[in-house]
Order: sequence, then C-alpha cells, then structure tokens
Amino acid sequence: MQNTATPTHCPYCALQCGMNLTPTPDGTVEVSERADFPVNRGALCGKGRTAPAVLARNVRLTSPLVRDAGGTLVPASWDEALDRIAAELSRTRAEHGPDAVGVFGGGGLTNEKAYTLGKFARVVLGTSQIDYNGRFCMSSAAAAGIKAFGLDRGLPFPLEDIPKSGCVILVGSNLAETMPPSLRFFTELKENGGTLIVIDPRRTRTAEQADLHLAPRPGTDLALALGLLHLVIAEGRVDEEYVRERTAGWEDARAAAMAHWPEYVERITGVSVPQLRETVRLFCEPESAMVLTARGPEQQSKGTDTVGAWINLCLATGRPGRPLSGYGCLTGQGNGQGGREHGQKADQLPGYRKLDDPAARRHVAEVWGVDPDSLPGPGRSAYELLDALGTDIRSLLLMASNPVVSAPRAAHIEERIKSLDFLAVCDVVLSETAALADVVLPVTQWAEETGTTTNLEGRVLLRRRAVTPPEGVRSDLEVMHELAARLGVEKGFPTDPEEVFEELRRASAGGPADYSGITYRRLAEENGVFWPCPSPAEAGGPGEGARPDGQLEVVDMGEDALLDAPLPDDPARETPTAHPGTPRLFLDRFATPDGRARFVPVSHRATAEEPDDEYPVLLTTGRVVAQYQSGAQTRRVAELNAAAPGPFVEIHPRLAARLGVAEGDPVAVVSRRGRAVAPARITNAIRPDTVFMPFHWPGEGRANTLTNPALDPTSRMPEFKACAVRLEAVAREAVAEESIAEETVAEETAVRETVERETVEREAVSAR
Repeated sequence: MQNTATPTHCPYCALQCGMNLTPTPDGTVEVSERADFPVNRGALCGKGRTAPAVLARNVRLTSPLVRDAGGTLVPASWDEALDRIAAELSRTRAEHGPDAVGVFGGGGLTNEKAYTLGKFARVVLGTSQIDYNGRFCMSSAAAAGIKAFGLDRGLPFPLEDIPKSGCVILVGSNLAETMPPSLRFFTELKENGGTLIVIDPRRTRTAEQADLHLAPRPGTDLALALGLLHLVIAEGRVDEEYVRERTAGWEDARAAAMAHWPEYVERITGVSVPQLRETVRLFCEPESAMVLTARGPEQQSKGTDTVGAWINLCLATGRPGRPLSGYGCLTGQGNGQGGREHGQKADQLPGYRKLDDPAARRHVAEVWGVDPDSLPGPGRSAYELLDALGTDIRSLLLMASNPVVSAPRAAHIEERIKSLDFLAVCDVVLSETAALADVVLPVTQWAEETGTTTNLEGRVLLRRRAVTPPEGVRSDLEVMHELAARLGVEKGFPTDPEEVFEELRRASAGGPADYSGITYRRLAEENGVFWPCPSPAEAGGPGEGARPDGQLEVVDMGEDALLDAPLPDDPARETPTAHPGTPRLFLDRFATPDGRARFVPVSHRATAEEPDDEYPVLLTTGRVVAQYQSGAQTRRVAELNAAAPGPFVEIHPRLAARLGVAEGDPVAVVSRRGRAVAPARITNAIRPDTVFMPFHWPGEGRANTLTNPALDPTSRMPEFKACAVRLEAVAREAVAEESIAEETVAEETAVRETVERETVEREAVSAR
C-alpha cells in the first residue's frame, strides 16, 4: 500500500469535491485538503471527511453471498456466485424472452461503469428494460432543458460564475445541507453586492442566508414562475431585442403567462403580491441574473413544465447564453450527470444520443461491433421498471442503488422486488435491497478504483485509485466481463477503466455529450475538462464544424484520431489541436437546428394528490446534512449517525398544538400508500399546512412509504415533493427507543460476523 497522498474526489454529491487520500500505518485512510480544485477549494462537508470509514473491512462486504435452500445468504466463491447469476439470467431469457430481464443502475457509478452497464444490457442480455435511479434526480430539468435549449447539461456555466452575477433565484434547493461546500459561492455573491432569493416551503439553512425567502405551498412552483413572468410582461421588463433575435415561440408563452395574474398566483401559492413584485425587481434590475433549480420543482408530476416556466422567465429577461446569467440545474447524485449521458437510461445511448434515432444506433452499433437492428428500443422508466418486477420482469440485475428505501411508494416496490424469480445485487454494503437478493456481489468503491465522473457543471473528472481493495472484492467492470463471457460474449467488455473510457470516447464522438477529445492523460493534468469536448479532426486543427459556443458537429475520424490528442501546452506541435472543453454553453447560439432557444407555453395545474378532509396536510421530503440519499453508506459512519441518528417529522407549532403533540413525541404520518412513524420536530421554519420528512432511513420511519409515484408525462419523474397525508399522535411506549441507524448497524454486524465465521470455516475445510 502506498503512503503518499493521492488526489481524487469525494464519492457523494455532484460537486465531486477534490480531496487527498493518504493510507496510514494503522490501515485507515486519512483525508486532507486539496485546495487546487476550484469547486470546493479544499472545503469538505462531514460526509466527505468521513467517507473513508466505509472502506473499512468491518463495515463493507468482502465475500459474495448466495441464498441457500433454507433462504439464508451464505458466503460463496466468486465462480459459484457468477455461475448462478449467469444461469438464472439465461433461464429467464429462454423461458420468457430478453425483456423479462431487467437492469437497474445508479447515479453513483463512474462513467465507465454506467457505459458498460448500458452496453451489457443491450448487447449481452438484449433487453430494453434498463434504467437507473438518476431518473429520480433531475430528469425533469433535463427534459425541460432539451425542449428549450436543445441540450441538457446541469449547469451551462461553472460555479465560479455565481458570485459574479447580480441576482440568483434558487428554487427548491437546500444546498447548505445537500452541498455545503457550494454555499461559499452564494456567500461571495452577497459579499459582491449580488442578491440571493430562495424559494422553499421551509425556512432551511439555505433560506436563512437569503435576502428574500419565498415559502410557496408545495407543488405550486409552476404557478409562482408564471406569476413572475406575468409581472415581467406587465411591468415592461421583457428584453424585446433578445427575445426577437435569440428565441422562438414567445407569443404562446406570453399568452399563457398572462392568464396567471398576481392575485390569482397569491391564492395558489401563498406568496404575497408584494413579494412577487419585489422578486421581479431584484431579478430584473441587475445586468446579469440566474435561476437555479433543484429537486423541489423537479420532483413533481408536472416537473418538466415547472422547470420550463422558470426557463421562460430567464428567456424573457434575456439571461441564457449571456455572461454570468442563465438557467441551471443543481444535479444531486455524484455522477448523476455522466450517469445518464452514456447509456444506462432507458431511452439513451452513449454521448446523450437518443435510442430511437437511426443514425445514433448506427454510430454506436459500429463502435460496439453489432448490427444496429440487434439493439432493443427504449424501455420503461425507473419507477415503471420497478413496478413491473415479478410480472413482466422476472429477473433483475441491480448495481449501486437501494430502491427499497429510495423509490416512491417504497413498501409496494419492496413487495415487487420480493416477487422476483431472481435478484442479483452488486454493492459495497449489504443495503436493504441487497438483503433481499439471491446473489450479492461485493464490489470496489471510489477510493479503490480509477474512473471518471462528471460533476454538476459538466466537468469530467478523474477519480484515482488510492488504496488496494480487500481480498475477495472485485470491480463492477470485472463482474460484467465475467458475466458477459458466461453468457456467450467473450469480447467487448474490458476490465481496465481507461480502455473502457477510450471506447466511450469513440461512442460519444459527435453526440451532444461529446467526450472524444478527453483523455485520462488530460484529466490527470487538468482540473477536469468540460464537455462537449470533441476530438481534433486532424493533427493541425479543431474538428469540422467547431463553434466558439461549444455546440459542435464533429466528424468521427476513426480511432487513431481520437487517442491521446496533444494538450494545448504540448511543445511537440506548433498549432493547437486539442479542444479546450466548453465551460460556458450557448454564448453564440443554442443547440437547436436554427440556433434559437424555444419558449414552451405552460399553465399551472394542481399536484396529482391535493389535500382533502381525510388527508388534509401536505408532505414534502428531502435530505439532512449528515446523511446521503438512501443512507446505505452514511448510516454506517458513527460520526454521521451521531449527528443524524434517525428520521423525524418537521411540524409547525400550530399544527402540533391541534394534534396535542410536543417536541420529540412519536407521530404517525399516513398517506394513501402507507404509514410512517417518527419523532416530532416542532419548528416555525415550515408552513402550517405542510410537514417535512427526510428520506434516508428504512423501517418504520421510511418517508418513501408515503410518497406518490404519480409520474411527469415527459420525464417520468415521480412526485416525491408533494402528497396528501394525515397526522396521528402515537403513544411513546409503542415506539422502540433504539434508532433506525443503530438497528441497521446491529443487523448488518450480525450478518457480517456470520459471513466471516462461515468463510473461515469453509477455508479450514478446504485446507484439510
């Protein structure tokens, strides 16, 4: 094991903060500041600082597990586990057809693994049934961005632009808890004289930093954006020249907005007319301004239209494609951006190509060495795929996801998973979903492998291997290589991540998310490269069709032209040949056929489930600073559990008084889908008609037992952020004192000890 510091990146959120890792003599790993990375400049949140805790042998899986005849997961050899997976997947395909096999991925997979998983599903299994948990992250923003701009990249500008803007409207993001190191950009914005407006039903830690906080009723962000656009029009603040020269579709969008007058919007949202007018003034007066959305407006059954309304506001005021201005989405998962660009999403091929585009199919099929007609068409979206388990889909291969905790209507999804003929899970830990599997494969994690991720800015980064994985652990790439061979595909699934990335470059060349000009060498020497970054068409110059805004149409010059293009400072050549990457999109034109952005007319509509007499309160969900996503990893870190040991229900004092509930009293939250129980947290920081629950925990306090799987018609995003519930007081003695985190750790410790004991016994028998 090396003892020098390795520069790499955090495994958690889409900031992908830079850090240094150094193995220590006692076998642990030390995290230290990496100030050269511009996204976090050395700062780390508690999750990042404690990330190496999950590398410990006593926390993670180190042996394959196979369910025996008695229904117990027991240790097995790798050959036994892989043979069983291959046999079960083959049986399912033979008996029910290829689409009876499903594949479910994760936004934490590296680009190389996400790319290979999509290829594995379509080439080896021949199934269309593949999607990933990133569908639950920012699919609505992606759909709206493509409609408006012709291209989706979370942020079309680097984070460093935020402090230089005149005003930022932050919609539905509590980044002080979800992405703490990013808060400095907004602090600097205010220090520079800019204005921060936060829109959130709760007065979060982020909202406390705002110059103006608007607290709309959950599910009404669409009406709010339309009301603001109405005022922009009524007050003569439309940038008429910009609209005329750089956009299309304004008249229809204008008419839709004019139907949402301020008093009407006040009644829908609860945001007063004076606050609406002040928001418009603060946003329109500076020369530059931005709107940034996150899960709040996106995780709705009308999320695409909601984000589209905020984009319309930006377009009407002339913001997108201008310096220090525009619209952006704050991606959540670590590789949520790259994870959907390269093929694990139901309708996409590598390079952000569409699966139903014949030209895209031909290009990717040629790289893969298969017939384009052999590639299946688009499959089900994430929730629809999970909902089909045990019926249309009989076997499932799942990587890096924990839908038993993270999916909406989670109790139903848990039952669908249990009804499968066969489930195989690749994970670092024995998550709640892995515990239901027939085979569990222990795989390497962030610090034990090299690979690339793409952060929320579209900055492609190189995570470097810093430590050696424990014996008995293999990478996801090795898993897919071995399974492909067992299923009759001997070639095309390399285990070396750089070799995979070289193929990804060729597959993405000329696509919207063009990585063909990016190499591991460049990433090792630079602080990331922004896509699109096409390869040079020839040694002396940039690719054909290059434009300064980065919207490039590059011809594929073959493998030799794509490999190891010289860096800009390479003394071996006289003229630049490597594309520098594209930090800022749309400066000259948008990625549409005519270069114009599109207004999309939208109108307010209610949430899929409005409160009524039986369920009179709205539930909204979110995260806390010390836990991450389903908590599968963070709930194994003692320091994080001490800070956030279990679920809670955030309740306004007036609502608590009506229920007769005091601080810490157990409260049942009941929806049409189920019941969750957690302690009350009484606070004025939430609306009286709304309650909040974090979604990191399984068991009795599982928030996603309650959430509504109503889907956005375009993005297929479930409506996590608003559902109707009722509250019931619960006697304290009916609630176990031990926290969910403690229960989880205790259960998994018992499983791990059993696995280790049986492994030792097996080895002893083999030795005899």
